[in-house]
Amino acid sequence: RCAGRVEVQHGGNWGTVCDDDWGLPDAAVVCRQLGCGAALAAPPGAWFGEGLGPIWLNGLRCRGTEERLALCRHRGWRPHICTHEEDASAVCSGTVCTVMVCTGTACTGTVCKGTACTAMVCTGVPAVRLVGAVGRCAGRLEIFHAGHWGTVCDDLWGLPDAAVVCRQLGCG
Repeated sequence: RCAGRVEVQHGGNWGTVCDDDWGLPDAAVVCRQLGCGAALAAPPGAWFGEGLGPIWLNGLRCRGTEERLALCRHRGWRPHICTHEEDASAVCSGTVCTVMVCTGTACTGTVCKGTACTAMVCTGVPAVRLVGAVGRCAGRLEIFHAGHWGTVCDDLWGLPDAAVVCRQLGCG
């Protein structure tokens, strides 16, 4: 449920979202709305297959902080001239993290600096991990899919991709 084609309901009918201007901030809103953690990717071009019915939204311009996709700037709720070959998709971490900040000595199980403590509490199964190196922030990337850990091919891999993994793992 945390990766797939993006569909929205409008006027009682389900439809898709066109991938024109679709990006990671838009996927981040979808992931938040579904309770699926952080956005890892915003694949274009019907990555998860073509949908059916109307294409309700096009030209989304989310900041990434909105609570729901409907709150993002877009070109209006109506059928758009866009084909289902352009259906937008989202890949979410499946891990939901909450940052807790407290003061004083009531913080337990966290790293404390002085009297202020910050902790990140995550639920769900982590979707990615780094293995084979010292520390949790370096190593070979593995992804959890269909109940198994596997490696990721490095074709077209770059710093923007690595930055997403680092953010997801809380490694800066």
